[in-house]
Amino acid sequence: MGPASAEAEFYKVFLSFARILRDALFFSIFLLTTVYISFILYISYMNRMDGELVNILISNASDKPIYEQIRTQLKNQILSGDLEPGAALPSIRALARDLRVSVITTKRAYDELEKEGYLHTVPGKGCYVAEQNAQLVREAYLTRIEAHMREIAALAAGCGLSLEEAAEMLRLLWDEPTI
Repeated sequence: MGPASAEAEFYKVFLSFARILRDALFFSIFLLTTVYISFILYISYMNRMDGELVNILISNASDKPIYEQIRTQLKNQILSGDLEPGAALPSIRALARDLRVSVITTKRAYDELEKEGYLHTVPGKGCYVAEQNAQLVREAYLTRIEAHMREIAALAAGCGLSLEEAAEMLRLLWDEPTI
């Protein structure tokens, strides 16, 4: 065997080795990607097991405390039917982790909602949306709106604001997004 054939043989072995490394690299990438996707799916599954997925946006620019923002948004989702009676809510810890807030903050929001009758807690099981009497809820809102309207009417009369001007202010505020 001459030097040329030894060199050719080395080249063949080198190419075979390079192909094996390439295939091993592609397999490793495939395997890691599969494991990563499986992990993400597992985490998503575990989050769903914590309770209903809730859509809550926290604004640090808001003048409302964070617990109040959570309470208000959960209450609105319950009243609108997005969260149905009997639905499990995320655990206090899971919600705090997802929103990146203190557990004490989410606990306070849940406690307030429970006092108002929107949630009920089963010890060791979690928090659930309470059954609502839609007519009573509507009446409570109408009573609060009426009290605010009386205050608006008194303030408007004090500064000479006409009914049309007050109605226009309401129309403008009605279209603003709220948090």
